Amino acid sequence: GYHRGLFEDALEDHPREQVSGLLLLYSGCIFHVVESCSSTIHLIIQDLASLQNQGHSALLQEIKVLVVAHNIPTRLFPDWYVAIATSPVTCPQGSTPSQSTAEVVAECLTLLLKLAACIQSSEDDSEDTNESVHTLAPELLIPAETINYLYNAEECASPEDFLRIYLSPSQPALDS
Repeated sequence: GYHRGLFEDALEDHPREQVSGLLLLYSGCIFHVVESCSSTIHLIIQDLASLQNQGHSALLQEIKVLVVAHNIPTRLFPDWYVAIATSPVTCPQGSTPSQSTAEVVAECLTLLLKLAACIQSSEDDSEDTNESVHTLAPELLIPAETINYLYNAEECASPEDFLRIYLSPSQPALDS
């Protein structure tokens, strides 16, 4: 419901730019990968910021923006996919806490690249890839502990903080 409406609104503004990506649903959190043009991604982050400002009644709570990349030559996901992590997806013991946030983000991106490759290769074999994304390669789903670690990382901004940084002019340091 929510995502469908958000993407339909984005398509009204940019009819030629489809939204693709992945929505991973865990028992206590969700993880988005959104692929589209910069203005559509900006619109989505603005909507997430307005959700966060609704307080405890909001559909989504405690939102963080991990990575926004521009000018990517090809998309990872040919369509919009939803995966439900029905069994607990856990990290190998002791893998996350000793790593830096940048290393954890890089590990997540590596898993997403592998999952996207798995989805693309299975898309030819199955008519309904969307239904079985989480069964294709459950070891490639991002562990819930990793998402929790990133949520608590200071380097990961809220949508509102991200927009404030994104929209503010750069302030180059001038040598005196």
